[in-house]
Amino acid sequence: MKRKSLATMECPVAQTLERVGDQWTILILRDAIKGKTRFDEFQRSMNIAPNILTGRLSNLVDSGFLVRRRYSEHPPRDEYVLTDMGRDFQSVVQAMVGFGNRNFSEASGSVSFVDTQTGLEADPITVDRHTGETITLPRFVLRSNEQGQ
Repeated sequence: MKRKSLATMECPVAQTLERVGDQWTILILRDAIKGKTRFDEFQRSMNIAPNILTGRLSNLVDSGFLVRRRYSEHPPRDEYVLTDMGRDFQSVVQAMVGFGNRNFSEASGSVSFVDTQTGLEADPITVDRHTGETITLPRFVLRSNEQGQ
């Protein structure tokens, strides 16, 4: 069954989901953030079928999250490198890692962000860039500027 496109919705959540709204795509971005760039690295990490991985990588390139770079001519092989937009998605992965580690004990600690200077694990939170305040209810609320979004 083909899923409904969210491309016509103006909501930023819908627009992001239109581009990365399936489990494999987010896991590919997670692995790219971890430094993986090659098809075989992604495939080994996730045990994903080659045809599915090929499709997801193509979509991520078309959506601007990754850029394809040739690293071997014989045989022809490409690597997939994060773009600025792909690196910006790290904040989404950080939030998911923090949420998963706090709420799903079986996942806790299997993936984490570590401070390279101190070696300490980070507990990611979302803060307002302008005030530095943690974005939590009830102080901050999600408001729609348009009806139904």
